[in-house]
Amino acid sequence: MTSDPVFEVHRQVLFGAAYRMLGTRADAEDVLQEAWLRWNRADRDEVDEPRAYLFRLVTRLALDQLRRVKARREAYVGPWLPEPLLTSPGAEERAELAETLSMGMLVVLETLAPVERAVFVLREAFGFSHAEIAEMTGRTERAVRQLAYRARRHVDARRPRRDTTPGEHREVTERFLAAAIGGDLAALLSVLAPDVTFVADADGRSETPRQPVRGAREVAEYLVSVVPFWPPRLDAELTPVNGGPGAFITTGGRPFMVFSFDIDRNGRLREIDVVLNPDKLPAVQVQR
Repeated sequence: MTSDPVFEVHRQVLFGAAYRMLGTRADAEDVLQEAWLRWNRADRDEVDEPRAYLFRLVTRLALDQLRRVKARREAYVGPWLPEPLLTSPGAEERAELAETLSMGMLVVLETLAPVERAVFVLREAFGFSHAEIAEMTGRTERAVRQLAYRARRHVDARRPRRDTTPGEHREVTERFLAAAIGGDLAALLSVLAPDVTFVADADGRSETPRQPVRGAREVAEYLVSVVPFWPPRLDAELTPVNGGPGAFITTGGRPFMVFSFDIDRNGRLREIDVVLNPDKLPAVQVQR
């Protein structure tokens, strides 16, 4: 992709929109590549607002891509999780941007229809008006208002709760990793919320639960049971994942898995998402 000054000014935010609509870096990059090609073929004299024009391109391309990948995701083996992004602390300045980037929120967005997801992202994360979104999606303003209302109700009913601050994340994450890697059942039970949920995304490439595991003892016993099957040398680095607490696990310098956590107000883990699918890990790297 050859550099274009106007496109590059907006590239990061366009990627953010495409990723929130699609859930994977690869799909978002494909959309940006096609948007760049179309932008370079456009008559710039006809473009009054480059940002709005580019968002319209990305939105319509993302909607097309969402419809194409739907069948692929329905055939996925076990739970499907978004491709993790390792984010720098403070990279997401607005609370709305940080929340809509979180792993938990992206999982909720997967349950929306494609156009509802696009409308929600454009409205809640990027603050576009209903009229602007109508232009981007090819709907009427009235239809967009109805879509936004339905999407918000759906999301609010399932919205991940965030009770803790980043400063509280490190200790509980370190305790969990030490207990999980060491196979310490008692230590795991002390760090897990009673209603904790564990979700593993491997697409059948490794022996992981095909359904979420729920409950502190069930999750702790599962984690202890798999310790003998982990590679002998694991290195863990605590790093924000999708704007929230997480960890990047490598073995021999190669990506092995990425953890993402949701922590309750008592400082215990209530959601553990882990991506082991090797197709989702090659581009993962810690942001310095």
